[in-house]
Amino acid sequence: QVQLVESGGGLVQPGGSLRLSCAASGSIASILSMGWYIQAPGKQRELVATITSTGTTGVADSVKGRFTISRDNAKNTVYLQMNSLKPEDAAVYYCKARLIERDYWGQGTQVTVSS
Repeated sequence: QVQLVESGGGLVQPGGSLRLSCAASGSIASILSMGWYIQAPGKQRELVATITSTGTTGVADSVKGRFTISRDNAKNTVYLQMNSLKPEDAAVYYCKARLIERDYWGQGTQVTVSS
């Protein structure tokens, strides 16, 4: 099993920055990749960024150039650096760990972008 705890969400003005963290514990060695997803009210959860166990990253076109995913293996933590935030980025952000047998999700962290 894997446990994921997100943090770092909050209120930020348009154009501002936030860094989200996702701390993983449990069967860390079995994680194939980790990702960040966004879910706005009334909408489906969508992929924002991923990072594999070998460090390969990918980000959605909608956030390319503004969001960066990274990890600190020593801390078993994946980060999502979000810059130039827009009102449409406001949502609950979820962290997911993908293993061979199943996926695990965190509880989510709220990001609000408003002046």
